[in-house]
Amino acid sequence: MTDRVVITGLGCVSGHGIGVAAFWDALCQGRSSIKPLTGIASDVKINTGSRLEGYQPEQHFPGDVLPLLDRFSQFAILAAREAVEDAGFAAGSAALAKAASIIGTGCGGKQTDEETYAKLYKERRLRVHPLTIPKGMPSAAASMVSQQIGIKGPVFSIASACASGAHAIIQGRMMIQSGLVDVALVGGTDAPFTYGLLKSWEALRVVSSDTCRPFSKDRSGMVLGEGAGMLVLESESHASQRGARIYAELAGSGMSSDAGHITRPDVEGIAVAIRRALDDAEVSSDAVDYINAHGTGTIANDLAETEALHRVFGKYAGSLAVSSTKSMHGHALGAASALEMVATVLSVHNNQIPPTANFTGPGEGCDLDYVPNKSREAPVAVALSNSFAFGGLNAVIALKSWAPDR
Repeated sequence: MTDRVVITGLGCVSGHGIGVAAFWDALCQGRSSIKPLTGIASDVKINTGSRLEGYQPEQHFPGDVLPLLDRFSQFAILAAREAVEDAGFAAGSAALAKAASIIGTGCGGKQTDEETYAKLYKERRLRVHPLTIPKGMPSAAASMVSQQIGIKGPVFSIASACASGAHAIIQGRMMIQSGLVDVALVGGTDAPFTYGLLKSWEALRVVSSDTCRPFSKDRSGMVLGEGAGMLVLESESHASQRGARIYAELAGSGMSSDAGHITRPDVEGIAVAIRRALDDAEVSSDAVDYINAHGTGTIANDLAETEALHRVFGKYAGSLAVSSTKSMHGHALGAASALEMVATVLSVHNNQIPPTANFTGPGEGCDLDYVPNKSREAPVAVALSNSFAFGGLNAVIALKSWAPDR
């Protein structure tokens, strides 16, 4: 029998602040961190987002290390530190030295890239910092987490747009199931508030001009966020041997590719990923209590996701609690699915369902229970976390409440 995979540590950075406690408290209160953006160039039309305000990097990193850390790497390290400590590990311990770390990112070190290009093309400088490449490369966050935490097992990055964090988590689970490692530090990180990225998102015309209202009749698009979510995964035997506190079981996963339109979601592609997650977790559709939706607030996503849930769950779809926490922490791209996994884990652990904030009434074709505006106390024995990325890359993760004798 394959050893079960459990979650023993959580860490995050979001627009709500540094740390899981601030994040979870805000979600349970239905409090959004989406605010007007300041310090943005006047020709950028995107004017709201979920940013970590008042952040002072020098308070968290020594002066000799900080020049090597892009903002997305800083967030990953902060979340990783918290997750490792939460799991009861000491940085540099023997268990972590053998562990894996897989970190997803949709953008990589864009802050470093854009600062470099500004120096070359705008300021006409002839030289840049000699460590520009290792600071800005997409794998920089994984490498720096490995260095800071003392992880010497398999370490690498995954890039699959806004499913990156979910794919990293799934990869960590598979590595534990295969017997390659007993412990994996996994998650996602992104920091997309740069001039070039904002102008690029502006050109797509999918970003809201005010706030994120998933599934609502007057929804006007997604809202960008930033941050990192990290989880410590362990084999059940390893966690039990050391007496670890277990949040939940990472019971199953499903992945699919639409092999279709680059930005428009495909209902059947989404449904396939959900069915595969249920099959892998060996749970029936009527056993699911909560779904943390991809829920971007765009017309296309919310309709497609709702229809996919109807296809998979049939008559039971109306009994599901479905909410989008992006309404509160924004769409943090490669970090979004990792932050949402943290939220889903805590929902299972605490039997509390975070709401879809800013909900003003169901949009056409959006006819499910979206847990509007107020969190809900309810038993959550089985939950899903949905992630559907540009390029048609779908990832769904199934969680079960922890029962050691199941």
